[in-house]
Amino acid sequence: MSKKDKSIEQVNWHSLSIDQVVDKLRVDQNGLVDQEAQQRLRTYGANRLPPTKTRGPLLRFLAQFHNLLIYVLIGAAVVTALLDHWVDTYVIIAVVLVNSIIGFVQEGKAEKALEAIRHMLAPRATVLRNGHRIGIPAENLVPGDIVMLEPGDKVPADLRLLSAKGLQIQEAVLTGESVAVEKSAEAVEANVALGDRFSMAYSGTLVAAGHGKAVVVATGGKTEIGRISGMISSIEAITTPLLKQISVFSRWLTMAILLIAGSVFAFGFYVQGADPSVMFMTVVGLAVAAIPEGLPAILTVTLAIGVQRMASRNAIIRRLPAVETLGAVSIIASDKTGTLTRNEMTVKSIVTSAKLYEISGVGYEPSGDFFSGGEHVAIAKRPILQLIVKMGALCNDSSLQQKGGLWIADGDPMEGALLAAAIKAGLDPADLQRQNARTDVIPFDAQHRFMATLNHDHKGHDFIIVKGAPERLIELCTLQRQQEDDVPINPAHWAGWIDQIASLGQRVLAIAYKPVEAGKTELNFSDLNDGLILLGLIGLIDPPRDEAIQAVEECRAAGIRVKMITGDHAATARAIAAQLHLKNHDDVLTGHELSEIGDDELIEVAARVDIFARTSPEHKLRLVTALQAGGKVVAMTGDGVNDAPALKRADVGIAMGRTGTEAAKEAAEMVLADDNFASIARAVREGRTVYDNLKKSILFLLPVNGGESMSIIATVLAGLTLPITPLQILWVNMVSSVALAMALAFEPSEPSIMQRRPRRKDESMLSGFLLWRISFVSLLFFAGIYGIFLWSQLHGSTLEEGRTYAVNTLVILEVFYLLNVRYLSGSSLSLRHLFGSKAVLIAIAVVITLQAIFTYAPFMEDFFDTRPIDFIHGLEIFGIGLALFFILELEKLIRRWLS
Repeated sequence: MSKKDKSIEQVNWHSLSIDQVVDKLRVDQNGLVDQEAQQRLRTYGANRLPPTKTRGPLLRFLAQFHNLLIYVLIGAAVVTALLDHWVDTYVIIAVVLVNSIIGFVQEGKAEKALEAIRHMLAPRATVLRNGHRIGIPAENLVPGDIVMLEPGDKVPADLRLLSAKGLQIQEAVLTGESVAVEKSAEAVEANVALGDRFSMAYSGTLVAAGHGKAVVVATGGKTEIGRISGMISSIEAITTPLLKQISVFSRWLTMAILLIAGSVFAFGFYVQGADPSVMFMTVVGLAVAAIPEGLPAILTVTLAIGVQRMASRNAIIRRLPAVETLGAVSIIASDKTGTLTRNEMTVKSIVTSAKLYEISGVGYEPSGDFFSGGEHVAIAKRPILQLIVKMGALCNDSSLQQKGGLWIADGDPMEGALLAAAIKAGLDPADLQRQNARTDVIPFDAQHRFMATLNHDHKGHDFIIVKGAPERLIELCTLQRQQEDDVPINPAHWAGWIDQIASLGQRVLAIAYKPVEAGKTELNFSDLNDGLILLGLIGLIDPPRDEAIQAVEECRAAGIRVKMITGDHAATARAIAAQLHLKNHDDVLTGHELSEIGDDELIEVAARVDIFARTSPEHKLRLVTALQAGGKVVAMTGDGVNDAPALKRADVGIAMGRTGTEAAKEAAEMVLADDNFASIARAVREGRTVYDNLKKSILFLLPVNGGESMSIIATVLAGLTLPITPLQILWVNMVSSVALAMALAFEPSEPSIMQRRPRRKDESMLSGFLLWRISFVSLLFFAGIYGIFLWSQLHGSTLEEGRTYAVNTLVILEVFYLLNVRYLSGSSLSLRHLFGSKAVLIAIAVVITLQAIFTYAPFMEDFFDTRPIDFIHGLEIFGIGLALFFILELEKLIRRWLS
């Protein structure tokens, strides 16, 4: 192969016969020779993923300045420097730097999903080269290499199986299926889903059992995991609703500030003939007054508090803006396995020839009971049922262990479930193994689809146990156990039960038994040809979490639609969805059907259907994109590499902390420490609380800036002296306003927060009511600031004293407004509402202390040109604040009457 063979890159290898595969790759069963391998390595490149492109820390820091409000502040700093007002310049620059540093520190970590995937690739591989079996670095693998697979191996590249003996591969990272997939070398249909390509082994998956021999068909970026990596790198990050709203708000506010500032300068210079340098400083003061400098810090702190609250509820936020986005979520597209379900197989039903038994309990925890027709069953009185459970525990290579209070299956999940069922029946699996020692075994193999053991007890009885696919065991069995007798098997009877159990989404196993002559020590396939007795069927399922059922109901009450997107089979997905009470649990769409639907039609289908089964990474990504195109804010959960593209595309990607791959975690904005869907519902509650508190903070900050701005504009229009200097305004905006507004970040959730509909994606943060309230309160602030300044000037106070009174009036107005704004509609006139928040009381105490230092400390007098306030003026200032409080309480009362 001197040139890269493009023909091998677009091949459905799973559908080709072994001879066709070997011929197309030009290789024989002895593997490649070294010279050919080196040539192919130069042609196809190393078996590793392309490196990621990241943005350096300098560029990330400079990006923090890319904000219109910051540009205005920088411009103000330049003007003040040109006018030699260096104190003002230094303070403004300090404000800009502080905001930028906060943004830089709190910005989400650089995307590491591709790096995490790279770590999933196998470090070494066992291959045939020059006819000899050798170990080589996995990055040296090339198409055509023959690879040997053993239990515990990580598959080093995409492989087409040439032979398989009992080979099972855990493909959860790619398909989401919790049970290992049985593999064989037989070709399958070309259009089957990834999880049904039984003749393939994919890079990054794990060999759970058996042995295999396979040929490399794709390496590096051409593998399935490499293709997913490419999908991740091509997805653009989604801007959160809050950041979009803040961006729009910033543009409008900046344009308004520039327009007003320009008009004020023009009026003062051309109409009043004021000195240009004086007007420049006035305009700078106006800009400083109008810009809510503390807003970035308030935004960051409020989100950070939300992060802490969510962490206490097992939801770990990796990127701050995701906190608020959770509050806007209208669709939660959830993986099934491990999120909505426990990722622990459970025996839920056992069928004998005469009865169906149900078993309670979930997961591997061995607590539960047996029922028939809703009535409790004493298993000691049901010998066939007891025998089925006993044989399931003996024909078993797994074990159950309790670690940290949790029961864990060491081995095959279904075998772990059989052991848990035995303990529920009062049996001890370890004691059973001692009392019924195994003499020989036929391991499970995908070709014969069963496992068989030869056991003997201490009373001289030898017997064979067989467990496996029910269709296969029905073929092998000649008899069935009925009451105390063995009668000829009735295949139609059992086929009906198989269909009924499968319709419940349960995987079906059959258990058979055969007594043999004492002293037998060797088990052969021929021993199963005659006399095998079918005991019954066992139905297993990965059941939904109880708390997930409650969380789905809570989400529905909150107007959030839950959709299941899983790689599992349609019947299983439908059964779990019914138990979870998903809104539309009967309508299931498979990945194959999704592939036939165009993008435009998919927008309607994605909104209507709630269950999607046998999905691939492309399907999940398309579904998330279609839901977003329909105007929805989408949260997507997942744990595998196959979920990473959709996790990155979603408005909020949610990865599993316990079972999730590093690739999924790095692509996600949030990680669930307990892998529990219920934690998502709790996180949504916190997200809505964060948004409420941000709105309260903005509603608190903007009237302060509005009142300051009105004071400056009125001064210019009237040709009077500024009541507050730009430096004093910066003190208020960056110290008092921020300290008080931060107290609102600690406000608890409102009682009805999870009974609301999700807010619209394009909903403006400033509603008509908020605009009215901002305007009204700004006017009251202006009246208080300018009123005390004029009053003091009329009564003989100096300019410095009048400005000090005005600044302190502004701060006391903020304190009383904070007490009022905590409840936008309800009255604040109660002891609990006034003094029920420790954060508010602490903030008020801090601000009063700082303001006392500002007013009375000699060094502050030098810096801010302040003067001490006497007792009488102090009472006047307090009275103005109290008046504001009662005016706003009256406004609330009138609005409640009108509504």
